[in-house]
Amino acid sequence: MKNMTWDSPAREKGYAGLGDYAAIGEGRSVALIAPDGAIDWWCAPNLDSPPLFDRILDASNGGYFQVAPTAPWRMQRHYRENSNVLETRYQTDSGEVLITESLNSTLAGRLPWNELARRVEGVSGEVEIQVIFQPGTRAETCSPWHNKVNGHPLWHIGELMAMLRLTDDVRIEQCDDVRLTATFTTSPASRSLVALVTTEREPLAIPAPEKIDERIETSHTAWRDWADGLADHGRYDSHVRRSALALKFLWYSPTGALAAAATSSLPEKLGNDKNYDYRYAWIRDACLIIKAFVYLGSLEDCKAAFSWLSNTIRRHDGGLRACYTLEGGQVPEERNPPLEGYQGTQPVRVGNNARDQVQISMYGDMLATARLFIRAGHVLDLSTSRLLGKLANHCADSWRQKDSGIWELPEEQHYTHSKMACWLALDQAVKLAEDSHIEPTWVGRWERERDRIRDWIETHCWSEQRQAYTFYAGTERLDAAVALTHYYGSKVNPQRMLSTLTQIREELGRGGVMLYRYSDVEKEEATFVACSFWMVEALAELGEREAAQRAMDEILEQLCQRGNVEIFNEMFDIHTQNWLGNMPQGLSHLSLVCAANALADANPGHRV
Repeated sequence: MKNMTWDSPAREKGYAGLGDYAAIGEGRSVALIAPDGAIDWWCAPNLDSPPLFDRILDASNGGYFQVAPTAPWRMQRHYRENSNVLETRYQTDSGEVLITESLNSTLAGRLPWNELARRVEGVSGEVEIQVIFQPGTRAETCSPWHNKVNGHPLWHIGELMAMLRLTDDVRIEQCDDVRLTATFTTSPASRSLVALVTTEREPLAIPAPEKIDERIETSHTAWRDWADGLADHGRYDSHVRRSALALKFLWYSPTGALAAAATSSLPEKLGNDKNYDYRYAWIRDACLIIKAFVYLGSLEDCKAAFSWLSNTIRRHDGGLRACYTLEGGQVPEERNPPLEGYQGTQPVRVGNNARDQVQISMYGDMLATARLFIRAGHVLDLSTSRLLGKLANHCADSWRQKDSGIWELPEEQHYTHSKMACWLALDQAVKLAEDSHIEPTWVGRWERERDRIRDWIETHCWSEQRQAYTFYAGTERLDAAVALTHYYGSKVNPQRMLSTLTQIREELGRGGVMLYRYSDVEKEEATFVACSFWMVEALAELGEREAAQRAMDEILEQLCQRGNVEIFNEMFDIHTQNWLGNMPQGLSHLSLVCAANALADANPGHRV
C-alpha cells in the first residue's frame, strides 16, 4: 500500500484537516485518528452512542486520546494490505517508531467489549513517546471521574466505563478525573502497548496487555480473510478493496444495519449551517451499499443488511421512513449540544429531522435492491415477498405526489430523480412477479402505472432548451442525481440520458469531473464525491466506456493525493483541495465500487 506522508502538521484553530484522518473500527464503532496520533472522535460502545472523544467538534474542550513522539517528527502511514489495521511510522532526529492500531475483534466476531489497541515498537534509536488520555463529557451531559481498580486507571463517563491497559514500561505522570499523561522511551526492537477497554451498563473485563496485543493480529487476519474473498475489479481493484473495507466500518454487526457515516455535524462548508448527524441507517444509502456488496461478491453482508432492512420496515407496519436508528427504531429529533463545532461551524446536531420527510425514491431503492439481491443467489421468504408487493402498490398510489427528493430538501417538488426511481420500482416489481418472486396479482396495474410515470417524465421533466432532464418539473436547473437513474434512460431514451449527462458535466462540473449536486449549490457546499462516481457508472452503462474511464482516472487522481488514506468524506473542495462533510461516507465509497464494477463489466447496460 502507498504510504501517506506528513511533517509535523500544525492544527488550524486546534483542528486537524478533515481529509487527514484515518479510521479504525470493528463492526460496532469507528475511531478517527489524526496525523499527530490523536483520536479525536470515537463513539463508544456504538456508532450512534454519545462520543467518548469529540475534539473534532470542540478543539478547546473535547476529549481525545493521543500517542505520539514528544519531539518534532515526520510520519508515514498506511493500512496493512486487505486490512483495516493501521500502521504509522514516526521518524524523529533520535530514532524511528512503528505504531500499529486496531479496534480489536476475534475470529468468531466482535468482542463483548470495545478494545482499542495501540502497539508501539522501536525501529531504530530512541524515541520518547507521550500518552494523553482526556475523556470527553459526552457533550456536557456528564462529568468524568477517575478511580483505580486492581491498580489500573479507570474512568466513569456517565454510564460508560473506560480502562487504560498499559505495559509496565509506560510511566504515568498525571492521572486524575480530567486527564492522564504518561511517557515511555522506545529502543530498537522494544514493544509497548497502550490500550483502552470500554463497556456501557455492563461489567468490565480486564484483559491482559499481551492478549490485547495478540488480538491486533487476530483482527488483521479476520479483515484479510474477508477482503481476500472479494471479487476482483481489474484496473481499479486496490481502490475497490479499500472502499469495501471502509464500507465495513459502517456495517453495524449487532443488527446488520448500515450507517450512512460514522460522524455527526462535520460541515459541508465552513461557516455554513449544513452540518448533519449521519450515524443512522437511511433506506437509500443502505440499498446502495447492499448493491456494492453484491458487486463485491460479499453475499453474507448483503444478506444481513437486506434482512435488517426488510425486517425494520415490517416492524414499522410496512411504511417507509427515510432513516432508522441502527437498532431499527425511530431516529430522534434534532437537538443541538453545546459544542463549538468543527472550526467554529454551527450548529452541532444529534438526531436528524429527515426522518419525517416524504422521499418516494425509496420505493425504487427497495425494489431494485431486492431484484439484485435475488440475482446474487438469494431467495426471498414469503414475508419479504409480500412486503415488496405492498411497497409496489404504495408506489403506484403515491408517485404523483411531491416529495423532498434524494437531497432531502425542505422545498417539496416533483423531483425528476424521484419520478425515475418510482418508474424503476414498478419496472422491477413487474420483473420480480414475472420470475415468480412476488405475487403477480397486480402486474397489469404496475405495468400501466410504470408507463404513465414514463410519459409524465418525458412530458414534464425534459427541457428542449437545456436538452436535459431537469432537477424537477417546471425548472431549467439540473441535478447530478439523475445520473444515478441511468437505467431509466437506457430503457426509455438513451439519447436524452446521454445528453443530460453532457449538460450535467458542463454545468455542475464546470467541465471537470468533480460534480456539485445541483444547480447553484456551489454557493453553499463543495463538490459531492458520490455524484462524480455516479457519472462514471452512468457513462459506462450507456456505452461511453472511454469517457467513463478517463473520468474515473481523473477523479482518483484528485481524491487519492496528499495525505488521504482513502477514507472519503462526503465532499471535496476543488478550490482548496480540502475534504468536507461526514466520514467515512458510505455514498462516496459505494459509488466508487459501483463505478469500478461498471468499468470492469464486459456487458454494460444489462443491470439495474
